[in-house]
Amino acid sequence: MKTMIKFLLLTGSILFCALNVQAQSSSPVKSSEEKLPSEKGPPPAIGTTPAAAADKSVTAQTEKNPPPLDPKNMDTSVKPQDDFYLYANGGWIKRNPIPPEFSRWGSFNELAEHNNDALHEILEKTAGVAPKVAAKPTLEKAAEADLQKVGDFYASGMNEKAVDAARVTPLADEFKRIDALKDRKDILKEVAHLHELGIGAFFRFASNQDAKNSTMVIAQALQGGLALPDRDYYTKEDAASQKLRDQYVEHMTKMFTLAGEPAAKAAENAKKVIAVETSLAKPARTRVALRDPQKNYNKMKQADLQALTPDWNWADYFKEIKLTEPGDINVGQPDFFKAAGQVFASTAIDDWKVYLRWHLLHGTAGSLSQDFVNEDFNFFTKILTGAQELKPRWKRVVAKTDEELGESLGKLYVADHFPPEAKARALEMVNNLKEALADSIKSRDWMDDATKQEALKKLAAFTVKIGYPDKWRDYSLLKIDRGPYALNVLRGEMFEKDRQLKKIGKPVDRTEWGMTPPTVNAYYNPNRNEIVFPAGILQPPFFDPKADDAVNYGGMGAVIGHEMTHGFDDRGRQYDAVGNLRDWWSPESAKAYTERSKAIVAQYAGYEPLPGLHINGELTQGENIADIGGVKLAYTALQKAIAKKGPQPKIDGFTPEQRFFLGFAQIWRNNQRDEDLKLRLNTDPHSPGRFRTIGPLSNLVEFQKAFDIPDNCPMIRPPDQRVNIW
Repeated sequence: MKTMIKFLLLTGSILFCALNVQAQSSSPVKSSEEKLPSEKGPPPAIGTTPAAAADKSVTAQTEKNPPPLDPKNMDTSVKPQDDFYLYANGGWIKRNPIPPEFSRWGSFNELAEHNNDALHEILEKTAGVAPKVAAKPTLEKAAEADLQKVGDFYASGMNEKAVDAARVTPLADEFKRIDALKDRKDILKEVAHLHELGIGAFFRFASNQDAKNSTMVIAQALQGGLALPDRDYYTKEDAASQKLRDQYVEHMTKMFTLAGEPAAKAAENAKKVIAVETSLAKPARTRVALRDPQKNYNKMKQADLQALTPDWNWADYFKEIKLTEPGDINVGQPDFFKAAGQVFASTAIDDWKVYLRWHLLHGTAGSLSQDFVNEDFNFFTKILTGAQELKPRWKRVVAKTDEELGESLGKLYVADHFPPEAKARALEMVNNLKEALADSIKSRDWMDDATKQEALKKLAAFTVKIGYPDKWRDYSLLKIDRGPYALNVLRGEMFEKDRQLKKIGKPVDRTEWGMTPPTVNAYYNPNRNEIVFPAGILQPPFFDPKADDAVNYGGMGAVIGHEMTHGFDDRGRQYDAVGNLRDWWSPESAKAYTERSKAIVAQYAGYEPLPGLHINGELTQGENIADIGGVKLAYTALQKAIAKKGPQPKIDGFTPEQRFFLGFAQIWRNNQRDEDLKLRLNTDPHSPGRFRTIGPLSNLVEFQKAFDIPDNCPMIRPPDQRVNIW
């Protein structure tokens, strides 16, 4: 149900731009087949072979504690100038087939699984499953309330016998509410009630910063109401899309049947649902259109919003969600609400009731009995992403605990898994990258001085958050017990929705985080002009306090640079130093920027990950700009670190510069199922991992020099075609 808003990815509401939006999940956002090269021994140095005496070797480290760059992960039968992605990762790719429970498997997944094991250990102990004598001192000293809630939540989810015995009965009262609806006024109230439960039926309503007054939080009305991953899944007429819609109807039919409906009625109701959802999908904006923050800013009075939808009363909706003073409202997509008003008036009451029952059932499926879980997995994971097996119950309950009680659980996680020295070294990297970006801004010959000064002002105002919040979230008003798991989940959703709605009309709390500490991800929030790096990603292979600077800057340094560059990508650049949506660019500099960004769109649109399927250069534009800028800034920052600390030795035959680019390539290594790749090409603003490696590096002369690559090689774009903004 509850998902973090990913910078226009799901809702059209600007919140933050994440590094990798599905790092820990094989669920939908909600390359051509390659012959894998043979694995070879330790790689030789590229260019000239170093003398053995100059080579500091780390290959003696054990398999349990592998070196930061493991030579076994490479494939030196591939030349770096031909395909650096396979050269750096071919050995790993060959040895790491996708586990059946995943739709793709890569560095993000490996680290997420490592973190899940740590969370699992914590939760087993807090729930009283593991022996108390094994409890770590950290848990013994933790606040009793934190331990009680996370322990009870986890225990209720792991009580499989009780969950299966309950089947759908935890939703009985909710189904009765829907069955009792009599008119459209009742329908609207039920939509509001489902919104309180975290279920985005019909449309979405949330709180967020006012994009043009970033000190205040305002209400946000946004398009929504769909269960399939994107509006295009309802509107495309090709055979594959039609087949998927048929499979979706079959899935809904099975779910309705499991909930107790006769098969014929369930099939009829499934067709009603897809008809309603299609009518909502057609007027919805595409993902590319949702990337424009100016078009998604339509602040209006309640009376103006009411004029868009004359057939329902917003005052009734606000009363139901207990929003006494909605104030001004940003209506992200006015045309959607005009059309939704017509759908609201023309759709039969009984059809609305079926639609609402479906969204309640769909939104809670993961917390119901195993037959619902299996059917939900079969369509939304197996069919859509290609994953073959359901994740074990403990992994699913760990993920849900992190979702509903993330900061209580995160507090326990960081105490044992994020030492102060890790935070200090990460901050050092951030400061070097900020220096690198400042130098880059000053050296841009296509920017005039006035625009440069505004850019430098914005950079200086960056807020940096590392590891975990300074102020932890208070869950004292959230009721959690060891009763029905589904009810704990619903109470968690209600608690979060209420917390969000209570922000409306109040000053922004800039100490708040948008990700939990164990999350393997990072983000830039343009409204707050902040870069945020949870403790979960500040782990190997992205970041290792014991590793050499070259590998850390190639991995975590590129991640930091990526998020910094988001402040100046095609959308982020439209926000000023305090997070307001304001044009601070001179017309000449803006024009020069757009010319360069169009070249990046064209470069990535030329990539064909699967036969006949290209990357959407417009959809992925911001992430591609950030990838190119991130690795370039990280390389410059490494040079600054070397200048401060002195020359760095070669390790395993590689210079620091070569290790930097190998470290960069290894964070994007992955194997991916075709189904998942197809889904992400339609919905994901990130390019596939292979192209997040070769795309940026093919533009960088620093990469070419590091590996002594001649011109006219596949990995190097011709000088007149290289694209670079920052």
